Amino acid sequence: MEMKSFGFVDMPSVFVIFLLCVWGCGFAVGKECTNSVDSWMQSHTLRFELLNSNNETLKNEVFSHYHLTPSDDAAWLNLLPRKILREEDEYEWSVMYRKMKHAGGGSEAPGGFLKEVSLHDVRLDPTSQHGKAQQTNLEYLLMLDSDSLLWSFRKTAGLATPGEPYDAKDSWEKPSSELRGHFVGHYLSASAMMWASTHNDTLKEKMSGIVSSLALCQNEIGSGYLSAFPTLEFDKLENITYVWAPYYTIHKILAGLLDQYTLAGSDQAFSMVKWMVEYFYKRIQNVISKYSIARHYMSLNEEAGGMNDILYKLYTITGDTKHLLLAHLFDKPCFLGLLAVKADDIAGYHTNTHVPVVIGAQKRYEVTGEPLYKEMGIFFMDIVNSSHTYATGGTSVSEFWSAPKRLATTLQTENEESCVTYNMLKVSRTLFRWTKEPAYADFYERALTNGVLGIQRGTEPGVMIYMLPLGSGRSKAISYHGWGSPFDHFWCCYGTGIESFSKLGDSIYFEEEGETPSLYIIQYISSSLDWKSGNVVLNQTVDNINPWDPYLRITLTFSPTKGTGKSSTLNLRMPIWTDSDGAKVALNGQSLHPSAPGSFLQIANKWSHGDTVTLQLPISLRTEAIKDDRAEYASVQAILYGPVLLAAHTSGDWDLRTKSIDSLSDWITPIPSSYNSYLVSFSQEYENSTFALANVNQTIELDNFPEAGTAASVHATFRLILDDLSTKVSKAQDAIGKSVMLELFDLPGQVLGHQGKEKNLVIADSSYSRDKKVFRLVPGLDGKTASISLESESDKGCFVYSTESEVNAILKLGCNTDSSNVGFDQAASFVMKSGISQYHPISFVAQGKDRNFLLQPLSSFMDEFYTPYLNITTV
Repeated sequence: MEMKSFGFVDMPSVFVIFLLCVWGCGFAVGKECTNSVDSWMQSHTLRFELLNSNNETLKNEVFSHYHLTPSDDAAWLNLLPRKILREEDEYEWSVMYRKMKHAGGGSEAPGGFLKEVSLHDVRLDPTSQHGKAQQTNLEYLLMLDSDSLLWSFRKTAGLATPGEPYDAKDSWEKPSSELRGHFVGHYLSASAMMWASTHNDTLKEKMSGIVSSLALCQNEIGSGYLSAFPTLEFDKLENITYVWAPYYTIHKILAGLLDQYTLAGSDQAFSMVKWMVEYFYKRIQNVISKYSIARHYMSLNEEAGGMNDILYKLYTITGDTKHLLLAHLFDKPCFLGLLAVKADDIAGYHTNTHVPVVIGAQKRYEVTGEPLYKEMGIFFMDIVNSSHTYATGGTSVSEFWSAPKRLATTLQTENEESCVTYNMLKVSRTLFRWTKEPAYADFYERALTNGVLGIQRGTEPGVMIYMLPLGSGRSKAISYHGWGSPFDHFWCCYGTGIESFSKLGDSIYFEEEGETPSLYIIQYISSSLDWKSGNVVLNQTVDNINPWDPYLRITLTFSPTKGTGKSSTLNLRMPIWTDSDGAKVALNGQSLHPSAPGSFLQIANKWSHGDTVTLQLPISLRTEAIKDDRAEYASVQAILYGPVLLAAHTSGDWDLRTKSIDSLSDWITPIPSSYNSYLVSFSQEYENSTFALANVNQTIELDNFPEAGTAASVHATFRLILDDLSTKVSKAQDAIGKSVMLELFDLPGQVLGHQGKEKNLVIADSSYSRDKKVFRLVPGLDGKTASISLESESDKGCFVYSTESEVNAILKLGCNTDSSNVGFDQAASFVMKSGISQYHPISFVAQGKDRNFLLQPLSSFMDEFYTPYLNITTV
């Protein structure tokens, strides 16, 4: 079929186009859905390295095999065995698809969806975890230089290029990168969302200036085209020559400009979007007219981001059927076909290429009402969540889906691409708006809590990760990418990262308008909402959770904006992880009956000033087996506290043998918050260097004094345990003059011990002689006010000392027989400071037969080594 002009194509013809594309453009080479011979070529990471390689022989070899051209019959029948088992059904294959396509009608856009609450009406509590993450991101958005972001756009347009580009060796925005410009599109979206979330005037001025500068670039080019790279990349794409995902970047730019219009009211940005789309409409029209619809789909055998999604969104604003048709032409039948026939066969697909296609299919359902696209979205979420998702809520290994329910052997450094988590959150929130099913909100909470909040490195602006390692003894700092830097990387996950932290308020509240409006609160995050439909301002306060008070406590306070608020219904999510036993709900102090976990509690009321709803939800520990149906991996378990995934501080050990797996409280105990007062680090200074007493590979020696959040900081932190349990002190300094044991921070139950005079210190467990584990904190032998010394309780007059004033100097027990030995006095004197590492408010000790593990939220780790899944067995 050839299409000479888009202008005369009616909607029934679009269905024919869809079928032709399924038949002719998609199923060859099985899982590729891109026709690239090697599926690894869909990895952004590997393609960046290949494009920057000087190995021309390798590049030519790979690129020569980049595309395959299957026959129509072979392409379509390649999917057949995945769904049809009987040979005689082969002849009914296309008929069956047509029946599915038209099942239930669907000629009009459906209704009854929950409405998104505008970011303009939600404000996060700046002291909350989410508020701090948002502020960190705002600081990063303001740090970035506009001229550097715009440099390649201006160069492509032939304009002057003030400033310098972000051209670091590993930068995806450097002038030689084929993906340059993608981050700028993300920046436009993130800044629009952040401005809506904060109304920061400086950011508004900055983003408006970038939009105006891009408009100058578009005007200078004159065709409607706008990008940081020339149209040559699209010439290559349409010529079936290797190029790195140009439509991926175009999607980001279109989405960013449209967000500038919908969230920041930029009419200029809206005009730019429409002009860009007109350019690409004509460009694709030319491909189809010159060749065929199949050739168009072959030219799209490359990651195109969410082109279908953004075009469906544009159509809802413009009503221009050209935008609708163009959106259809970016649907990906080779992948959506699998979902249409409900085949769990996504293993081997590049995750972040295909999740956005599903998001676009969801938008297609909202626009057209075609029920097949609704079913695709539901089925996709079902298979990903049931077979391909880790305890974090994330999915993917090395950017691909692995075999279903075979995740135990995928745990490594390159798990859970951040972009994918960002996109899966979009899938789940859309399904929630359609169905009001709490399960989708539960998923959102899990993925946001464990898969998003931890990708920032504390409160350092512009430091984020690409992958979230989930293997045993891994670190966010040590993977193929590690931590990025503010100006040198600009990976795809930096783009989605700045968006994620700009829209943290977009899925807390949803509303259902009507004479009696309803408000759904699906995330418990300290925030305020100006609920215009209900004529009320709602303040949500969420108390910090800790294991010694195992409840999530929420207080909702109402302030009508117009006298008395309207009659409305409040719908409070009862999370699946809570328990009805112990749950409490009250309206103005009057108890209400809580609903069951995994449902919504409805409260109807006409809200008055000062009305208060309080909610108390029990939180408990639980284990969750990894999604792997092989019996030998049944013991691979994650430990969660409510929605929070806990990880063990360990550089590799993961075997946890207990007496009982069922009764978690018997072997997992909370750490009191007061214990942080007893955490200490010991340092010595020599010339211009500061050293710390530390456990270095199971040897007690001096190490460079570490920064908080590093792996070394964990090994240089100890907890003071008073030998006399009846003695009470409020802080570590009060322990001077008292006998203590020094427990290693990441090895609960193991303490420093000595082996006698002039022998190395050791790490001692409970079987070690008690008198060789106790030290008395005494004023420093060097006579300095701030120093202390560690005197052996069993060997009076003998002290812990460093053999040299340098890194790796061994710590021993020595006895000072010469009162004039200044060198010994200095070597045995330390400055005792507060612990470099601190217990997170949610911290536990998991007690095993062979060793104990310190558990803390995965999201709280920075450079420290951790293990999210433990091999839990009974003794």
